[in-house]
Amino acid sequence: MKSITINGSKRESVGKKSTKALRNAGQVPCVLYGGNTPVHFAADEVAFNKLVYTPNAHTVVIELDNGETYQGVMQDIQFHPVTDAILHVDFYELHEGKPITMEVPVHFTGNSKGVKAGGVLRKNSRRLRVKALPKNLPDFIEVDITPLKIGNKLYVGDLQHELYRIMQTDNTVVCQIKRARLAMAIAVDDEDEDELEEGAEATAEGDTPAEGDAQE
Repeated sequence: MKSITINGSKRESVGKKSTKALRNAGQVPCVLYGGNTPVHFAADEVAFNKLVYTPNAHTVVIELDNGETYQGVMQDIQFHPVTDAILHVDFYELHEGKPITMEVPVHFTGNSKGVKAGGVLRKNSRRLRVKALPKNLPDFIEVDITPLKIGNKLYVGDLQHELYRIMQTDNTVVCQIKRARLAMAIAVDDEDEDELEEGAEATAEGDTPAEGDAQE
């Protein structure tokens, strides 16, 4: 998985006053968990653009001004309810032999047989939670929809991999090919026409004199 480097400075004071002063200066207070003790640091808000405002998943390399370097993943982020400014970010430290869980995007590829036949692709899960060793974390999970026909569904159980585990249940629907509304309406109209034709034929047969009837 690709990494983004965030340069920051270690925080010695974590009180409300210092946190407010950091935010006024365009800095974001952060905490890195997963080690022996939490690491408090701050970084410029613009440093998070490539990490936050992207559909892709990334690990991070945190480089502090005191020479300390950490590998981690973003676990939680808080935004201002009005301005959408980043208020706080939590990271979790990566350890080479310890599995980590994080969300990765789903990339849909191919052109399904069902879509070609007039169906509609419904993407039920655009991101999935994956558990893996840091070195095995995928940038994304690729889903080939080519074989799917109208009415077919693709499940998490179809995507499990030997190098990682998708944490949703195996029967979770990732995507499906549904019949288009227009096609459904046409099908209903065709059924109504068939019923009318059958009804007309039955009426016509009922008007025909029965065999053996005589007219006086």
